[in-house]
Amino acid sequence: MLIGEVARRSGVSARMLRHYESLGLLRPTGRTGAGYREYGDEDVRRIFHIESLRSLGLGLRDVARALDDPGFTPSGLIDGLVRQVRERIAAETRLLTRLERIGAAEPAGWEEVLQVVALLQALRSPSAGERQRAALSAAEGGAAPVEALVEAALGETDPNVAGALRWALARAGGAGVGLLAQGLRSPGAEVRRRAAQALAEIPLPGSTALLEGALADGDAAVRRCAALALGVRGVAAAVPELTGMVVDGASDVDAADALAALAADPALADRIATGLRERLGRGAVGASARLRLVQALADVPGSTASGALADLTRDGDRVVARTAAYLLERHDLTAPRRAPGAGQRGGEAGAPSSATRSR
Repeated sequence: MLIGEVARRSGVSARMLRHYESLGLLRPTGRTGAGYREYGDEDVRRIFHIESLRSLGLGLRDVARALDDPGFTPSGLIDGLVRQVRERIAAETRLLTRLERIGAAEPAGWEEVLQVVALLQALRSPSAGERQRAALSAAEGGAAPVEALVEAALGETDPNVAGALRWALARAGGAGVGLLAQGLRSPGAEVRRRAAQALAEIPLPGSTALLEGALADGDAAVRRCAALALGVRGVAAAVPELTGMVVDGASDVDAADALAALAADPALADRIATGLRERLGRGAVGASARLRLVQALADVPGSTASGALADLTRDGDRVVARTAAYLLERHDLTAPRRAPGAGQRGGEAGAPSSATRSR
């Protein structure tokens, strides 16, 4: 077969066949009497082998080694090609994401495109100060797409930058709620915590529903963040977690305040007081936990809370008993008040001021 026919059969141009020959990859079987290249079936088969290996991303030099070196093994080369392809895919994915985010910002002109690009770059800056300035700019009406803000918020470790990013997302309204929902499903507990913190600052029905689901999260920090936000929003499902926080001393002041806010609903007051009283009845609850429960009960209206406080005036720990007695005296069934400063352990509990709580 002459070169034209080989080119038609193989789909490889005559020019490329001559290039393969110049590199030593392909050698025609012979020449015609007129000096034209003549190819046999083995030559055509080799051409197909060359093209198959090139389709995998091999360079011509590696193709020659694969075809002519008996000791050549493909495993190492294939592994390298896999890495290269993955790197290209990752780079192209990053580019695609950036382009989509710029498009989502709907820039009116190239000046706005450049502003969006600068903001996206600043959100990925190694400088915490620059990231914070970018987040504040976005919160104040910058053109950062919400997807970029969510991605930054879920990965941010600096507390000041994280706070600015959450503020920016809160200012964006419900636009980021769906993306934050994905963060709540992350296998990483830190990511779920950041998602819950961001949702806690978006007081919308969608975020409330997601936070209710987060009450069942396997990470205590996620559950507690959700419970505090839900307590402020009046969601009764947060009561058990908030009660546990009081017992454990985990943000117990905030948890007690959330319980007090929920107890303003008469339908919940007895339920909350009963839950606190049940925790007091468990033998494993130490004196410090009982003192925190006493202080929480003081802000819950109703006879159930009063009865629990009366029981605690006979507590074996004198600080707990004296604090309960003091708070019981002040307990108003319609407008209870917390003893000022109650909660500090003193050497003796002879007066209410020796068992005061620091807010």
